[in-house]
Amino acid sequence: KRPIIDNPTWRKLVVESDMPEKLAPLREISKNLWWVWNEDAQELFEAIDPEHWNNCKQNPVVLLEEVSYDRLLELQDDVVFLEKLNRVNQNFKKYLENRKKLVGPKIGYFSMEFGLHDCLKIFSGGLGVLAGDYMKEASDSKANMVGVGLLYRYGYFKQVISQNGEQIAHYEAEHFSRIPVSPVSDKNGKWVTIRVEMPGRTVFARLWEVAIGSVKLILLDTDIDANRDMDRAITHHLYGGDKENRLKQEMILGIGGMRALHAIGFDADLYHCNEGHAAFIGLERMWDLIREKDLTFAEAKEVVRASTLFTTHTPVPAGHDSFHVSLINQYFHKFEGRFGIYWEDFLMLGKAEPHEDHFNMSYLASHLSQEINGVSMLHGDVSKDLLAPLYKGYLPEELDNIGYVTNGVHYPTWAAKEWKQIHEKYFGDLTAISLEDYSESGAIETWRKIHEVPDDEIWSVKTGLKNKLINYIKQRYTDIYIKRHENPKLITEALSKLNSNALTIGFARRFATYKRADLLFRNLDRLAQIVNNEEYPVQFIFAGKAHPADKQGQDLIKRIIEISRLPEFIGKVLFIPNYDMELAKMMLEGVDIWLNNPTRPLEASGTSGEKGVMNGTIHFSVLDGWWVEGYKENAGWALPLERSFDIQDFQDELDADTIYSTFENEIIPTYYERNSSGVSAQWISYVKNTFSEVAPCFTTRRMMKDYYDRFYNPLFERTLRLRENDFGTVKDLAGWKHKMVENWNNIEVLGINIAEDISHTYKVGQSYPAQVELDLKGLAPDEIGVEILVSSDGIDGKPEMVQCVEFQSGKEENRKVTYSLDLTLMKPGSFNYALRLFPKNKELPHRQDFRYTRWIY
Repeated sequence: KRPIIDNPTWRKLVVESDMPEKLAPLREISKNLWWVWNEDAQELFEAIDPEHWNNCKQNPVVLLEEVSYDRLLELQDDVVFLEKLNRVNQNFKKYLENRKKLVGPKIGYFSMEFGLHDCLKIFSGGLGVLAGDYMKEASDSKANMVGVGLLYRYGYFKQVISQNGEQIAHYEAEHFSRIPVSPVSDKNGKWVTIRVEMPGRTVFARLWEVAIGSVKLILLDTDIDANRDMDRAITHHLYGGDKENRLKQEMILGIGGMRALHAIGFDADLYHCNEGHAAFIGLERMWDLIREKDLTFAEAKEVVRASTLFTTHTPVPAGHDSFHVSLINQYFHKFEGRFGIYWEDFLMLGKAEPHEDHFNMSYLASHLSQEINGVSMLHGDVSKDLLAPLYKGYLPEELDNIGYVTNGVHYPTWAAKEWKQIHEKYFGDLTAISLEDYSESGAIETWRKIHEVPDDEIWSVKTGLKNKLINYIKQRYTDIYIKRHENPKLITEALSKLNSNALTIGFARRFATYKRADLLFRNLDRLAQIVNNEEYPVQFIFAGKAHPADKQGQDLIKRIIEISRLPEFIGKVLFIPNYDMELAKMMLEGVDIWLNNPTRPLEASGTSGEKGVMNGTIHFSVLDGWWVEGYKENAGWALPLERSFDIQDFQDELDADTIYSTFENEIIPTYYERNSSGVSAQWISYVKNTFSEVAPCFTTRRMMKDYYDRFYNPLFERTLRLRENDFGTVKDLAGWKHKMVENWNNIEVLGINIAEDISHTYKVGQSYPAQVELDLKGLAPDEIGVEILVSSDGIDGKPEMVQCVEFQSGKEENRKVTYSLDLTLMKPGSFNYALRLFPKNKELPHRQDFRYTRWIY
């Protein structure tokens, strides 16, 4: 007889690594992302098992979980390893001890994504990496800040390239036990869970905590049994799902995020809304104030606005979420009753005009924030144009509530270890200066010491980093393409031509069409001549992802891969799949030139180039985003800011020609002009100027200082004043605004008299009297401002500011107030002018805080 063999019934068995007591600090260090920007800590983990450290993508949580117990026993008796562990642990403890006393107001920082390390897949690109860098700097600068975001089960996709060059989005589920997150527990040891009401149900979210040095990042997770399947999926994919799921994500981030801060006992003084995704924080805060402080909607709005900053990151319309009003009605109609306002008034929080049928999250954030900032000087101006529909009666350049803070990058994270050693040797400790003592001029003076470094020492570091990059690419390229069963002959030929001595140009970023990744390929014959010059070899390395829904962006990737397989470009143009922070770091350190050629003026900031300059990588870009401020002669190359053609195809042709010419006539000759030591002295001068004149201006330390000086400190001072005497100032201001609204249209213009020469022209420098007589209908003269606005016809007939002068008010007599002015024009030309009324109150932080204007002439 045949034996009866049953199938086994498998039951789960969890074997937890038993950490020897001597090695216990490893666990705590692994769960705090401080190790991400501390080389000694990274080397400590690598020493445990170098091969496995790389195989687990430098994730210490996974490393410690999977390392054999025998290896741990070896390490506990390894004197050298224990000495290094003790040193790292002491530095870690000292770092945290020095940050027990935090500075400034308590800040809640909300963002849809945070790019901290590849092991925590809760980011997709520049916005997330910027937020991650900012949190690291918050720790270094002792900021009293807590971040709030979402913990995604699948995160952003892993990029796989098919054999015909098409991008395939592959999602891998995250095991939360294998990443540096910890459950948030209450005083009874129970997992903290918050709830958000949605139509016909309540959605629950668990709280997780990420330790980033001395600051916390709180992440919300809806993928729990208490929720329906459709709600569990809210936090499955970053920017995933349909419009309704996107709305639910932003409700969990904004409304749920506020409740998460309450749950952990963090009562923030200020709130920083990083992009419009988190704008619902304002609604939740107003509801709290109405319910708990017995404020009216108008009063609560004053408090919320005074303590909120909104940062916008893109001028591209697709980057500003909006939802149809029918969907908003489904999820938010209850707020009409909560706020005691009409539904149409609620909808106007997310609109510029009543007839609009979409609720715009950037408009909501703008309505509920006292201050708004772009992420570079140019982007601040572009944002004024973008948000101008909200401020009728004002020219874009008049919008004083919209400023800027140019993005920076976290130097300890992005500078190569080799450069840190050079900098410390010649500069001293760049991280030792406190935020209070920091000054940009002082930083520049320090970085200028790079000119004391011998040329051959600079050249040696750059050469070594390029060799590391080439070896890394060869290994990564081989692993990826062998798994894809690519033609081995193609792999061998491409890698054999990859040259560590060649001028190497990197282009890596999100493949959105406006970034023009294919601009370099407008003239393939000319490009082929550049890359196939045997005497002066040149090679281009590309990487980046396109959004899964962006077919045009995916087509760009396919085209680059197709070109890279042409005989004349094999090994001279490479596309490396699955762009991540590890690949970014290697490229930014190793390439000679970082190329960027966006369509003007759509690059809000572009921080990848800033990471490059921290490593002496010279930037070559359109004068857009941060490069408008960063470009210095002999410290990089630039395409002009101004467009030459309105037709984009013509502009692309011109820009491509300029790029080819710059490589042929400037960059390549400079790189290959060598002295007797084999070093290009002129190239090294560009590297040194990049370090001394550009790099110190684009760190997160400078960025953090700007946020405090321009926004946080002024917001906090005003917030404290508004909260005094049981919100007395708030109530007075809200009452005054109500009075102005009631009487604004009743103001009567009794007369206007503006003198001019008999020829009906004005002469430069000569004064002309002007008067305006008003019946204010009971309003006080100092509550109303009158001004004359002189403008010229700008592009597309849009008026551009020439001069704006305010009239002086006189005394009221028989209900008549006369406003007078001696008008002096200082610029010749043909202009237009108009007269404008505006409300005045010393408690208004700026004119746009109360957006009432009236043109009277």
